[in-house]
Amino acid sequence: MAQASVKTVFDDMETLKRELIRCMKCGNCMSVCPIYNVEKKEASVARGKIALGEAVLKDEIDIDDETLVKLIFNCLVCKSCMMACPSGVRFDRIILGLRSAIVKKKGLPFVKKALFGLLKNPELFDKGMKAFAAMQGFFLKSEGHKKRKPKGFLKTINPRLDEKFIVPELSKESFRDKVKEKIEAKDPQCTAIFFTGCSVNYLYPEVGDDLIYVLQRNNTTVITPKNQNCCGMPVMVHGDIESARELAKRNIDAFEKSNAQYIITVCGSCGSALKHEYPIILEGTDYEEKAKKWAEKVYDISSFLLKVIKFEKPKGKVELKVTYHDSCHLKKSMKVFNEPRQLIKMIPGITLLEMKKPDACCGSGGSYHLTHSNTALKISKSKIDDIKTTEADAVCTGCPACMMELFEGLHRFGGNCKVIHTVSLLAQSYRAEN
Repeated sequence: MAQASVKTVFDDMETLKRELIRCMKCGNCMSVCPIYNVEKKEASVARGKIALGEAVLKDEIDIDDETLVKLIFNCLVCKSCMMACPSGVRFDRIILGLRSAIVKKKGLPFVKKALFGLLKNPELFDKGMKAFAAMQGFFLKSEGHKKRKPKGFLKTINPRLDEKFIVPELSKESFRDKVKEKIEAKDPQCTAIFFTGCSVNYLYPEVGDDLIYVLQRNNTTVITPKNQNCCGMPVMVHGDIESARELAKRNIDAFEKSNAQYIITVCGSCGSALKHEYPIILEGTDYEEKAKKWAEKVYDISSFLLKVIKFEKPKGKVELKVTYHDSCHLKKSMKVFNEPRQLIKMIPGITLLEMKKPDACCGSGGSYHLTHSNTALKISKSKIDDIKTTEADAVCTGCPACMMELFEGLHRFGGNCKVIHTVSLLAQSYRAEN
Protein backbone atom coordinates (compact mmCIF):
# COMPACT_ATOMS: atom_id res chain seq x y z
CA MET A 1 0.00 0.00 0.00
CA ALA A 2 1.15 3.56 -0.67
CA GLN A 3 2.47 5.41 2.37
CA ALA A 4 0.23 8.16 3.71
CA SER A 5 2.96 10.78 3.10
CA VAL A 6 2.83 10.22 -0.66
CA LYS A 7 -0.27 11.24 -2.56
CA THR A 8 -0.42 10.11 -6.18
CA VAL A 9 -3.04 10.95 -8.80
CA PHE A 10 -4.43 7.47 -8.20
CA ASP A 11 -5.10 8.11 -4.54
CA ASP A 12 -5.92 11.80 -4.12
CA MET A 13 -8.18 14.10 -6.14
CA GLU A 14 -6.34 17.26 -5.05
CA THR A 15 -3.11 15.82 -6.44
CA LEU A 16 -4.98 15.07 -9.66
CA LYS A 17 -5.97 18.75 -9.81
CA ARG A 18 -2.34 19.71 -10.49
CA GLU A 19 -2.53 17.73 -13.72
CA LEU A 20 -5.94 19.07 -14.70
CA ILE A 21 -4.94 22.75 -14.50
CA ARG A 22 -2.15 22.26 -17.05
CA CYS A 23 -4.75 22.04 -19.85
CA MET A 24 -5.17 25.39 -21.64
CA LYS A 25 -8.22 24.19 -23.61
CA CYS A 26 -6.56 24.68 -27.02
CA GLY A 27 -8.25 21.65 -28.58
CA ASN A 28 -5.15 20.22 -30.28
CA CYS A 29 -6.18 16.83 -28.90
CA MET A 30 -9.26 16.88 -31.16
CA SER A 31 -7.12 16.45 -34.28
CA VAL A 32 -5.57 13.18 -33.12
CA CYS A 33 -8.16 11.49 -30.87
CA PRO A 34 -9.47 8.36 -32.66
CA ILE A 35 -12.71 8.39 -30.65
CA TYR A 36 -13.44 12.06 -31.36
CA ASN A 37 -12.74 11.38 -35.03
CA VAL A 38 -15.65 8.91 -34.99
CA GLU A 39 -18.10 10.43 -32.47
CA LYS A 40 -17.47 14.19 -32.95
CA LYS A 41 -18.47 14.93 -29.35
CA GLU A 42 -16.61 17.18 -26.91
CA ALA A 43 -16.94 14.57 -24.17
CA SER A 44 -15.11 12.06 -26.38
CA VAL A 45 -11.86 14.00 -26.39
CA ALA A 46 -9.26 14.73 -23.68
CA ARG A 47 -10.30 18.37 -23.27
CA GLY A 48 -13.90 17.34 -22.59
CA LYS A 49 -12.88 14.72 -20.02
CA ILE A 50 -10.61 17.22 -18.28
CA ALA A 51 -13.63 19.55 -17.99
CA LEU A 52 -15.55 16.68 -16.38
CA GLY A 53 -12.70 16.15 -13.91
CA GLU A 54 -12.76 19.84 -13.03
CA ALA A 55 -16.51 19.63 -12.47
CA VAL A 56 -15.97 16.76 -10.04
CA LEU A 57 -13.40 18.77 -8.08
CA LYS A 58 -15.84 21.70 -7.86
CA ASP A 59 -18.55 19.33 -6.54
CA GLU A 60 -20.70 20.12 -9.58
CA ILE A 61 -21.05 16.40 -10.37
CA ASP A 62 -20.52 13.24 -8.33
CA ILE A 63 -17.65 10.95 -9.26
CA ASP A 64 -20.04 7.98 -9.37
CA ASP A 65 -22.60 9.70 -11.62
CA GLU A 66 -23.56 7.06 -14.21
CA THR A 67 -23.22 9.41 -17.21
CA LEU A 68 -19.82 10.58 -15.99
CA VAL A 69 -18.64 7.00 -15.49
CA LYS A 70 -19.60 6.07 -19.06
CA LEU A 71 -17.78 9.09 -20.48
CA ILE A 72 -14.61 8.55 -18.44
CA PHE A 73 -14.39 4.92 -19.54
CA ASN A 74 -14.92 5.90 -23.20
CA CYS A 75 -11.19 6.30 -23.81
CA LEU A 76 -8.61 4.01 -25.42
CA VAL A 77 -5.77 5.46 -23.31
CA CYS A 78 -3.81 5.49 -26.57
CA LYS A 79 -1.88 8.65 -25.50
CA SER A 80 -2.29 10.29 -28.92
CA CYS A 81 -3.54 13.47 -27.24
CA MET A 82 -0.33 13.69 -25.21
CA MET A 83 1.76 13.67 -28.39
CA ALA A 84 -0.17 16.69 -29.72
CA CYS A 85 -0.43 18.66 -26.46
CA PRO A 86 1.66 21.87 -26.37
CA SER A 87 1.27 22.12 -22.58
CA GLY A 88 2.54 18.64 -21.83
CA VAL A 89 -0.67 17.57 -20.11
CA ARG A 90 -0.22 13.99 -18.86
CA PHE A 91 -3.70 12.88 -19.76
CA ASP A 92 -2.95 9.22 -19.08
CA ARG A 93 -2.56 10.09 -15.39
CA ILE A 94 -5.74 12.15 -15.46
CA ILE A 95 -7.94 9.48 -17.03
CA LEU A 96 -6.51 6.66 -14.91
CA GLY A 97 -6.72 8.82 -11.77
CA LEU A 98 -10.41 9.54 -12.45
CA ARG A 99 -11.08 5.85 -13.08
CA SER A 100 -9.33 4.95 -9.86
CA ALA A 101 -11.50 7.45 -7.97
CA ILE A 102 -14.63 5.92 -9.56
CA VAL A 103 -13.62 2.40 -8.49
CA LYS A 104 -12.78 3.56 -4.96
CA LYS A 105 -16.30 5.03 -4.69
CA LYS A 106 -18.36 2.47 -6.61
CA GLY A 107 -16.25 -0.66 -6.43
CA LEU A 108 -15.65 -2.94 -9.41
CA PRO A 109 -18.49 -4.56 -11.37
CA PHE A 110 -18.87 -8.26 -10.56
CA VAL A 111 -17.34 -9.56 -13.82
CA LYS A 112 -14.26 -7.32 -13.56
CA LYS A 113 -13.82 -8.18 -9.89
CA ALA A 114 -13.87 -11.89 -10.70
CA LEU A 115 -11.47 -11.57 -13.65
CA PHE A 116 -9.01 -9.34 -11.81
CA GLY A 117 -9.14 -11.69 -8.85
CA LEU A 118 -8.00 -14.47 -11.18
CA LEU A 119 -5.17 -12.32 -12.55
CA LYS A 120 -3.91 -11.79 -8.99
CA ASN A 121 -3.77 -15.55 -8.50
CA PRO A 122 -1.30 -16.63 -11.21
CA GLU A 123 -1.65 -20.38 -10.59
CA LEU A 124 -5.44 -20.25 -10.72
CA PHE A 125 -5.37 -17.94 -13.77
CA ASP A 126 -3.01 -20.33 -15.56
CA LYS A 127 -5.24 -23.31 -14.79
CA GLY A 128 -8.27 -21.36 -15.98
CA MET A 129 -6.61 -20.43 -19.28
CA LYS A 130 -5.55 -24.05 -19.89
CA ALA A 131 -9.03 -25.31 -19.05
CA PHE A 132 -10.57 -22.83 -21.47
CA ALA A 133 -8.03 -23.81 -24.15
CA ALA A 134 -9.07 -27.45 -23.74
CA MET A 135 -12.77 -26.56 -23.93
CA GLN A 136 -12.66 -23.70 -26.45
CA GLY A 137 -14.41 -25.89 -29.03
CA PHE A 138 -17.62 -25.52 -27.00
CA PHE A 139 -17.55 -21.73 -27.48
CA LEU A 140 -15.44 -21.18 -30.59
CA LYS A 141 -15.57 -23.10 -33.84
CA SER A 142 -12.44 -23.78 -35.87
CA GLU A 143 -11.89 -21.54 -38.89
CA GLY A 144 -8.72 -23.06 -40.30
CA HIS A 145 -5.20 -23.15 -38.91
CA LYS A 146 -5.15 -21.59 -35.41
CA LYS A 147 -8.23 -19.50 -36.12
CA ARG A 148 -11.49 -19.48 -34.17
CA LYS A 149 -14.92 -17.90 -34.59
CA PRO A 150 -17.57 -17.51 -31.86
CA LYS A 151 -20.53 -19.83 -31.91
CA GLY A 152 -23.95 -18.30 -32.44
CA PHE A 153 -25.08 -18.04 -28.81
CA LEU A 154 -22.17 -15.71 -27.97
CA LYS A 155 -23.75 -12.97 -30.11
CA THR A 156 -26.28 -12.46 -27.34
CA ILE A 157 -23.44 -11.57 -24.96
CA ASN A 158 -21.79 -8.96 -27.20
CA PRO A 159 -22.81 -7.72 -30.68
CA ARG A 160 -19.14 -7.60 -31.75
CA LEU A 161 -19.06 -11.41 -31.58
CA ASP A 162 -20.83 -11.83 -34.91
CA GLU A 163 -20.12 -14.09 -37.90
CA LYS A 164 -17.22 -11.84 -39.00
CA PHE A 165 -15.41 -11.88 -35.66
CA ILE A 166 -12.28 -14.04 -35.57
CA VAL A 167 -9.57 -14.65 -32.99
CA PRO A 168 -6.33 -16.64 -32.79
CA GLU A 169 -6.73 -20.04 -31.20
CA LEU A 170 -5.84 -20.27 -27.52
CA SER A 171 -2.70 -22.40 -27.17
CA LYS A 172 -3.19 -25.63 -25.20
CA GLU A 173 0.39 -25.34 -23.92
CA SER A 174 1.52 -21.96 -22.66
CA PHE A 175 4.85 -20.56 -23.80
CA ARG A 176 6.27 -20.41 -20.27
CA ASP A 177 5.36 -24.07 -19.72
CA LYS A 178 7.39 -25.29 -22.66
CA VAL A 179 10.42 -22.98 -22.56
CA LYS A 180 13.42 -23.53 -20.30
CA GLU A 181 13.62 -20.91 -17.58
CA LYS A 182 17.21 -20.12 -18.51
CA ILE A 183 18.76 -20.60 -21.95
CA GLU A 184 22.48 -19.98 -21.95
CA ALA A 185 24.24 -18.35 -24.90
CA LYS A 186 27.57 -19.88 -25.98
CA ASP A 187 29.47 -16.60 -25.77
CA PRO A 188 26.98 -14.26 -24.06
CA GLN A 189 27.06 -10.52 -24.55
CA CYS A 190 24.67 -10.16 -21.63
CA THR A 191 21.78 -11.77 -19.74
CA ALA A 192 18.22 -10.55 -20.30
CA ILE A 193 14.83 -11.38 -18.79
CA PHE A 194 12.09 -12.10 -21.30
CA PHE A 195 8.83 -10.63 -20.01
CA THR A 196 6.33 -12.59 -22.07
CA GLY A 197 3.07 -10.86 -21.22
CA CYS A 198 -0.22 -12.75 -21.31
CA SER A 199 -0.78 -12.61 -25.08
CA VAL A 200 2.49 -14.29 -26.03
CA ASN A 201 2.15 -16.80 -23.21
CA TYR A 202 -1.32 -18.02 -24.23
CA LEU A 203 -2.12 -16.77 -27.77
CA TYR A 204 1.14 -16.21 -29.64
CA PRO A 205 3.73 -18.67 -28.25
CA GLU A 206 5.38 -18.68 -31.68
CA VAL A 207 6.35 -15.04 -31.13
CA GLY A 208 8.06 -16.13 -27.93
CA ASP A 209 9.88 -18.88 -29.82
CA ASP A 210 11.04 -16.33 -32.39
CA LEU A 211 12.24 -13.95 -29.68
CA ILE A 212 14.32 -16.69 -28.04
CA TYR A 213 15.76 -17.68 -31.43
CA VAL A 214 16.70 -14.08 -32.27
CA LEU A 215 18.33 -13.50 -28.88
CA GLN A 216 20.28 -16.75 -29.19
CA ARG A 217 21.53 -15.67 -32.62
CA ASN A 218 22.70 -12.49 -30.93
CA ASN A 219 24.54 -14.26 -28.09
CA THR A 220 22.18 -13.26 -25.31
CA THR A 221 21.43 -15.53 -22.36
CA VAL A 222 17.65 -15.49 -21.80
CA ILE A 223 15.82 -15.91 -18.51
CA THR A 224 12.05 -16.43 -18.74
CA PRO A 225 10.84 -16.39 -15.11
CA LYS A 226 8.12 -18.97 -14.52
CA ASN A 227 6.64 -16.86 -11.72
CA GLN A 228 6.14 -13.67 -13.72
CA ASN A 229 2.51 -12.64 -14.09
CA CYS A 230 0.34 -10.09 -15.89
CA CYS A 231 2.00 -6.66 -16.21
CA GLY A 232 -1.04 -5.08 -14.55
CA MET A 233 -1.99 -2.76 -17.40
CA PRO A 234 -5.44 -4.38 -17.94
CA VAL A 235 -6.47 -3.81 -14.31
CA MET A 236 -4.88 -0.36 -14.13
CA VAL A 237 -6.84 1.00 -17.09
CA HIS A 238 -10.03 -0.18 -15.43
CA GLY A 239 -9.27 1.77 -12.26
CA ASP A 240 -8.17 -1.11 -10.01
CA ILE A 241 -4.94 0.50 -8.90
CA GLU A 242 -4.45 -1.72 -5.84
CA SER A 243 -4.49 -4.88 -7.95
CA ALA A 244 -2.07 -3.23 -10.39
CA ARG A 245 0.30 -2.49 -7.50
CA GLU A 246 0.09 -6.06 -6.28
CA LEU A 247 0.91 -7.46 -9.73
CA ALA A 248 3.77 -4.98 -10.16
CA LYS A 249 5.34 -6.00 -6.85
CA ARG A 250 5.14 -9.70 -7.75
CA ASN A 251 6.85 -9.09 -11.08
CA ILE A 252 9.59 -7.04 -9.44
CA ASP A 253 10.12 -9.88 -6.94
CA ALA A 254 10.59 -12.24 -9.90
CA PHE A 255 13.10 -9.84 -11.50
CA GLU A 256 15.03 -9.49 -8.25
CA LYS A 257 15.76 -13.23 -8.19
CA SER A 258 17.70 -12.99 -11.47
CA ASN A 259 21.10 -11.53 -12.22
CA ALA A 260 19.87 -10.06 -15.50
CA GLN A 261 21.07 -6.73 -16.84
CA TYR A 262 18.02 -6.12 -19.03
CA ILE A 263 14.32 -6.87 -19.46
CA ILE A 264 13.08 -7.50 -23.01
CA THR A 265 9.45 -7.02 -24.06
CA VAL A 266 7.61 -7.75 -27.32
CA CYS A 267 4.48 -5.82 -26.31
CA GLY A 268 4.23 -2.03 -26.14
CA SER A 269 1.69 -2.13 -23.31
CA CYS A 270 3.77 -4.51 -21.17
CA GLY A 271 6.88 -2.44 -21.82
CA SER A 272 5.06 0.77 -20.95
CA ALA A 273 3.77 -0.73 -17.69
CA LEU A 274 7.22 -1.91 -16.58
CA LYS A 275 9.12 1.16 -17.73
CA HIS A 276 6.73 4.03 -17.05
CA GLU A 277 3.78 3.01 -14.88
CA TYR A 278 5.49 0.94 -12.16
CA PRO A 279 7.59 3.85 -10.80
CA ILE A 280 4.43 5.99 -10.64
CA ILE A 281 2.03 3.53 -9.04
CA LEU A 282 4.66 2.31 -6.56
CA GLU A 283 5.73 5.81 -5.52
CA GLY A 284 5.95 6.04 -1.74
CA THR A 285 6.08 2.27 -1.22
CA ASP A 286 9.04 0.12 -0.26
CA TYR A 287 9.16 -0.97 -3.92
CA GLU A 288 9.69 2.55 -5.33
CA GLU A 289 13.46 2.31 -5.75
CA LYS A 290 13.27 -1.24 -7.11
CA ALA A 291 10.67 -0.13 -9.65
CA LYS A 292 12.90 2.74 -10.80
CA LYS A 293 15.94 0.46 -11.01
CA TRP A 294 14.22 -2.13 -13.20
CA ALA A 295 12.44 0.51 -15.29
CA GLU A 296 15.84 1.65 -16.57
CA LYS A 297 16.57 -1.90 -17.74
CA VAL A 298 13.40 -2.32 -19.87
CA TYR A 299 13.77 -2.40 -23.67
CA ASP A 300 11.54 -3.32 -26.56
CA ILE A 301 13.27 -6.04 -28.57
CA SER A 302 13.97 -3.70 -31.52
CA SER A 303 15.66 -1.09 -29.29
CA PHE A 304 17.62 -3.77 -27.46
CA LEU A 305 19.03 -5.22 -30.67
CA LEU A 306 20.00 -1.90 -32.22
CA LYS A 307 21.02 0.15 -29.18
CA VAL A 308 22.27 -2.22 -26.49
CA ILE A 309 24.14 -5.16 -28.01
CA LYS A 310 26.26 -5.90 -31.04
CA PHE A 311 23.59 -6.88 -33.53
CA GLU A 312 24.01 -9.58 -36.16
CA LYS A 313 22.44 -8.24 -39.32
CA PRO A 314 20.05 -10.67 -41.05
CA LYS A 315 21.22 -12.14 -44.36
CA GLY A 316 18.36 -14.47 -45.34
CA LYS A 317 16.14 -13.18 -48.12
CA VAL A 318 12.43 -12.65 -47.39
CA GLU A 319 10.48 -11.57 -50.46
CA LEU A 320 7.70 -9.45 -48.95
CA LYS A 321 6.10 -6.05 -49.31
CA VAL A 322 5.58 -4.94 -45.72
CA THR A 323 3.76 -2.05 -44.06
CA TYR A 324 4.35 -1.19 -40.41
CA HIS A 325 1.70 -0.33 -37.80
CA ASP A 326 2.87 1.69 -34.80
CA SER A 327 1.43 0.30 -31.60
CA CYS A 328 0.13 3.24 -29.53
CA HIS A 329 1.99 2.37 -26.34
CA LEU A 330 5.16 1.34 -28.17
CA LYS A 331 5.44 4.66 -30.00
CA LYS A 332 3.67 7.13 -27.72
CA SER A 333 4.81 5.76 -24.37
CA MET A 334 8.07 3.87 -25.03
CA LYS A 335 9.05 6.22 -27.89
CA VAL A 336 10.01 3.30 -30.13
CA PHE A 337 9.19 3.80 -33.82
CA ASN A 338 12.41 4.19 -35.83
CA GLU A 339 14.03 0.99 -34.56
CA PRO A 340 11.42 -1.49 -35.89
CA ARG A 341 11.60 0.18 -39.30
CA GLN A 342 15.39 -0.02 -39.27
CA LEU A 343 15.20 -3.76 -38.57
CA ILE A 344 12.63 -4.34 -41.32
CA LYS A 345 14.71 -2.43 -43.87
CA MET A 346 17.79 -4.51 -43.00
CA ILE A 347 16.11 -7.74 -44.11
CA PRO A 348 17.09 -8.65 -47.70
CA GLY A 349 14.11 -8.80 -50.05
CA ILE A 350 11.80 -6.65 -47.89
CA THR A 351 10.10 -3.59 -49.34
CA LEU A 352 8.71 -1.26 -46.64
CA LEU A 353 5.57 0.58 -47.75
CA GLU A 354 4.38 3.22 -45.28
CA MET A 355 0.71 3.89 -44.57
CA LYS A 356 -0.64 7.45 -44.58
CA LYS A 357 -1.18 7.25 -40.82
CA PRO A 358 0.94 4.38 -39.47
CA ASP A 359 0.56 5.55 -35.86
CA ALA A 360 -3.24 5.85 -35.97
CA CYS A 361 -4.83 3.61 -33.32
CA CYS A 362 -6.16 0.26 -34.53
CA GLY A 363 -9.13 0.37 -32.13
CA SER A 364 -8.12 -2.42 -29.78
CA GLY A 365 -7.50 -0.63 -26.47
CA GLY A 366 -7.43 -3.90 -24.55
CA SER A 367 -11.10 -4.61 -23.93
CA TYR A 368 -12.31 -1.35 -25.52
CA HIS A 369 -13.06 -3.13 -28.80
CA LEU A 370 -15.65 -5.21 -26.91
CA THR A 371 -17.04 -2.60 -24.49
CA HIS A 372 -17.40 0.09 -27.20
CA SER A 373 -17.72 -2.09 -30.27
CA ASN A 374 -19.45 0.39 -32.61
CA THR A 375 -16.81 3.09 -32.18
CA ALA A 376 -13.98 0.55 -32.19
CA LEU A 377 -15.16 -0.98 -35.46
CA LYS A 378 -15.13 2.41 -37.20
CA ILE A 379 -11.61 3.05 -35.92
CA SER A 380 -10.57 -0.42 -37.07
CA LYS A 381 -12.04 0.06 -40.54
CA SER A 382 -10.11 3.30 -40.99
CA LYS A 383 -6.88 1.50 -40.11
CA ILE A 384 -7.61 -1.45 -42.42
CA ASP A 385 -8.45 0.90 -45.30
CA ASP A 386 -5.09 2.60 -44.79
CA ILE A 387 -3.30 -0.76 -44.79
CA LYS A 388 -5.02 -1.83 -48.01
CA THR A 389 -3.93 1.31 -49.87
CA THR A 390 -0.30 0.21 -49.47
CA GLU A 391 -0.98 -3.10 -51.30
CA ALA A 392 1.45 -4.76 -48.87
CA ASP A 393 1.68 -8.54 -48.45
CA ALA A 394 2.02 -8.25 -44.69
CA VAL A 395 1.39 -5.76 -41.90
CA CYS A 396 4.06 -5.84 -39.22
CA THR A 397 3.71 -4.53 -35.67
CA GLY A 398 5.33 -4.79 -32.25
CA CYS A 399 2.25 -5.53 -30.14
CA PRO A 400 0.27 -8.79 -29.81
CA ALA A 401 -2.96 -6.92 -28.94
CA CYS A 402 -2.63 -4.93 -32.17
CA MET A 403 -1.92 -8.18 -34.02
CA MET A 404 -5.27 -9.56 -32.81
CA GLU A 405 -7.16 -6.40 -33.81
CA LEU A 406 -5.51 -6.17 -37.24
CA PHE A 407 -6.08 -9.90 -37.83
CA GLU A 408 -9.78 -9.52 -37.04
CA GLY A 409 -10.11 -6.24 -38.96
CA LEU A 410 -8.57 -7.67 -42.13
CA HIS A 411 -10.92 -10.64 -41.92
CA ARG A 412 -13.93 -8.38 -41.33
CA PHE A 413 -13.24 -5.60 -43.82
CA GLY A 414 -11.33 -7.52 -46.45
CA GLY A 415 -7.63 -7.63 -47.20
CA ASN A 416 -5.00 -10.16 -48.22
CA CYS A 417 -2.36 -9.05 -45.73
CA LYS A 418 -0.98 -11.44 -43.18
CA VAL A 419 -0.16 -10.06 -39.73
CA ILE A 420 3.31 -10.62 -38.29
CA HIS A 421 5.33 -9.44 -35.30
CA THR A 422 8.55 -7.57 -36.04
CA VAL A 423 10.66 -10.16 -34.21
CA SER A 424 9.04 -12.98 -36.20
CA LEU A 425 9.98 -11.27 -39.47
CA LEU A 426 13.57 -11.00 -38.27
CA ALA A 427 13.60 -14.66 -37.17
CA GLN A 428 12.27 -15.63 -40.59
CA SER A 429 15.26 -13.96 -42.22
CA TYR A 430 17.73 -15.61 -39.88
CA ARG A 431 16.23 -19.02 -40.60
CA ALA A 432 16.26 -18.35 -44.35
CA GLU A 433 20.05 -18.14 -44.25
CA ASN A 434 20.10 -21.93 -44.00
